[in-house]
Amino acid sequence: MNKMLKGGCQCGAIRFEVTGPLPEASICHCRMCQKAFGNLFAPLVSVRDTDFRWIRAEPKRFASSNLVNRGFCPECGTPLTYEAPDGMAVAIGAFDHPEKLEPHIQYGVEGRIAWLDHLDDWPVRTTMEDIEAAPFLDKLVSRQYPDEP
Repeated sequence: MNKMLKGGCQCGAIRFEVTGPLPEASICHCRMCQKAFGNLFAPLVSVRDTDFRWIRAEPKRFASSNLVNRGFCPECGTPLTYEAPDGMAVAIGAFDHPEKLEPHIQYGVEGRIAWLDHLDDWPVRTTMEDIEAAPFLDKLVSRQYPDEP
């Protein structure tokens, strides 16, 4: 039996659900994906050969090349899709439970930022351990759409 996974954008204007196997999770380091995600890489999972559907609106799309469209929420800007002739991939971070979609391959490694190799060398702390941010966090009210169980 295939499990259904849900997700959507940060504001909740766009929601989706997918049922079926999602074995093709990856990270892309190419410069186009870096720009599209406003990040160092794009974690994506192919939804080809699944039952995928938008359940609350559809994303707006930007043609980032002659072959690829990038879907995003026009309300909050969340990057959502990579749409190419061979199928669509969805941003792993847009899923309500991204921890269930572990990437197994990296593409576009010529664009990989070298200092990512030192990520595990840097100090870490939880949000609540950031004492300097405590006054800010005390006043923070999230408007983010909640993840579904």
